[in-house]
Amino acid sequence: MIGVDTQLTMQDFNWHQLQNGSDIRGVALDGVAGEAVNLTPEVTMILGKAFAGWLADKVSKSAADLIVSIGRDSRLSGPDLKQGLINGITAMGCQVYDFELASTPAMFMSTVTEGFNCDGAIMLTASHLPFNRNGLKFFTAQGGLGKPDISAILALAEVNEFKTAAQVGSVEPRNFMGVYAQQLVQSIRKGVNHPQQYEQPLRGLKIVVDAGNGAGGFFAEQVLQPLGADTTGSQFLDPDGTFPNHIPNPEDGDAIASLKTAVTSNKADFGIIFDTDVDRSGAVDHSGQELNRNRLIALMAAIVLKEHPGSSIVTDSITSDGLTQFIEHELGGQHHRFKRGYKNVINESIRLNQAGQESWLAIETSGHGAMKENYFLDDGAYLISQLLIELAKAKQAGKVLSDLIAPLQEPVESQELRIKITVDDFKSYGHQVIEDLQAFAAQHVDWTLVPNNYEGVRIACASPQEAGWFLLRLSLHDPVLPLNIESNVSGGVGAIASKLIVFLQQYESLEIPA
Repeated sequence: MIGVDTQLTMQDFNWHQLQNGSDIRGVALDGVAGEAVNLTPEVTMILGKAFAGWLADKVSKSAADLIVSIGRDSRLSGPDLKQGLINGITAMGCQVYDFELASTPAMFMSTVTEGFNCDGAIMLTASHLPFNRNGLKFFTAQGGLGKPDISAILALAEVNEFKTAAQVGSVEPRNFMGVYAQQLVQSIRKGVNHPQQYEQPLRGLKIVVDAGNGAGGFFAEQVLQPLGADTTGSQFLDPDGTFPNHIPNPEDGDAIASLKTAVTSNKADFGIIFDTDVDRSGAVDHSGQELNRNRLIALMAAIVLKEHPGSSIVTDSITSDGLTQFIEHELGGQHHRFKRGYKNVINESIRLNQAGQESWLAIETSGHGAMKENYFLDDGAYLISQLLIELAKAKQAGKVLSDLIAPLQEPVESQELRIKITVDDFKSYGHQVIEDLQAFAAQHVDWTLVPNNYEGVRIACASPQEAGWFLLRLSLHDPVLPLNIESNVSGGVGAIASKLIVFLQQYESLEIPA
């Protein structure tokens, strides 16, 4: 129970600074100049009480009847923050299942898996952010909590008036990651349905895993090896919160370069990379070609549309025109471009289904992908499991996985620039720039406003010298206008950018990169 002195020290604490959309994020360790620690075991203890109180009300149970699972990634601050959480939750009388090292998707699955059926789950992670950061993601059986839920939990923490239980709740260590891994194993066996080697459908395939010293190392030993795969050459499987080898991020250039080298030097058939908490993934094929961003979306779309013809594939806003062509003309699906942010993409796919429009895949270029068949959970390991099923089927047919996306037209050039806004009211300023850009674009004969655009302004550039498009949007959280430009001809990005610079230079509060 929190004493009077502790409550006094927390009086002026800014709880709402911890909110990052539908997550909580903060600085958990000293060591980075200018970044003061604001996520401590004391803070997580109060957050644990707040979540228990919120959850009891949500599921109409007394706190003493609640079961809450807790897991963490490999961050150095994880064990202490987890203990703070446990202290807070058990103080309210709840029972805690301690999963220790876990993945974010597994935490959700603990709420819907027979034998566990947790009322709520919490994952301690800050995804791919630096070693000094950490955060919390919350789940119920209905899915990940949304932004309003996080705001409500933080409001309870701020008031900090909890009726603690007469009897502290129990803590039970449970090996849920083994159960979750077995779910993936069974899913792959069933999906491949190999006529000769049902139990080991990946026998004869060499598959390299790069876990980036995060929580994804389990995938090599507990999923691939039971399925018969040779995992020689896998790297950085051991959890290490200093992340000594590379940032555990499928979008990071150094991380992907490291995986490419591992695949080609080991003559592997496939390479897999996860982010720290395994809700995102990327891949590399046998030749060392990246299978992420547009290619990953195209692969998943090809898989989904075989099973669900005509389905809408929901993506974020920065996907290529070539991807639209591939989904709609090669595969016969519908490409529904929406806003950046994995929650936005997932929620839009759910909305389409509720409106009577089938949508079986919601996926961002960042590697966040969620499937209707899997609770619309953004699960990097499940996404990879679908690719492994197709990899095994391709091997049986004497083909390779990337044959599925052979017709995909990729841009000749692409670039993303981040334009900083230097005024305090950056949102109003950014929206004005975007509005003005539409008028500027209308003055160019070969520039056309792309219809059904949900974020910023997207312009198709039809002149032979440009042959591409650009999208200017406002960042979800930062004072930044990201600008994406793609072209199907050499020099096209420069041709588009040269016109845009003329427009952008009239704004004194924009910092335009070189």
